[in-house]
Amino acid sequence: MSEALLDDLCMLARQAGDAILAIASGELGRREKADATPVTLADEAADAVIRAGLARLAPSIPAVTEETATAAILATPPAGRFWLVDPLDGTREFLAGNGEYTVNIALVENGVPVLGVIHAPATGWTYAAAAGRAFRRRGDGPREAIAARPCPTRPLALVSRSHRDTQTDAYLRALPAVAEHTLGSSFKFCLIAAGEGDLYVRFGRTMEWDTAAGHAILAAGGGSVCALDGTPLGYGKPGLANPDFIARGRPAVRC
Repeated sequence: MSEALLDDLCMLARQAGDAILAIASGELGRREKADATPVTLADEAADAVIRAGLARLAPSIPAVTEETATAAILATPPAGRFWLVDPLDGTREFLAGNGEYTVNIALVENGVPVLGVIHAPATGWTYAAAAGRAFRRRGDGPREAIAARPCPTRPLALVSRSHRDTQTDAYLRALPAVAEHTLGSSFKFCLIAAGEGDLYVRFGRTMEWDTAAGHAILAAGGGSVCALDGTPLGYGKPGLANPDFIARGRPAVRC
């Protein structure tokens, strides 16, 4: 994967973010999908931008996006190499107007997310990784290399704003001297990858497009995303659903 293509993908994520922001102050067109999750005109606009961009940049690589994944695609995802896209991760946060939503683009190769781009339209930050290197930049500013930190004496747990549950509470209570910060969307992976958080545990249903870009960025920064039994999350599974998982910074017994 060339450096030029990664730059193009970062720009594509920003263009999708601009499409989201263009809708944010107007009619959102909220409705419920079959799985009872919300979708808006902004989700669909960002999806269209990304699909068109990927078709132009890498026409031979199939793309699976949250908004276009059919039952047939879920049953039999692409094999080998494919894009995995969540055009607006954190739709509930977008609807709440708190800015904690992102654009997620990942490239999966043989079950492993090898490239990830996450853009936060409300703040202008873009996080990205490929070839084992992770960075962030704000707008057109310079790249800043990022890396996960070793787990400190008092680890900082990042907790989902919209999906906290009793299992999460029980898990966190069992940790010694843990601090907490509540946050929406894939921001949590980004902060751990940048050494500004230490762990994120998630119980309940998530989809592969929710985690792939963040997984790629965190792994490049020295962290990990694993099922609770320690098995790294794999991608391209039938159904594209994740098990319960925990994202961590650099290895340490304490976390």
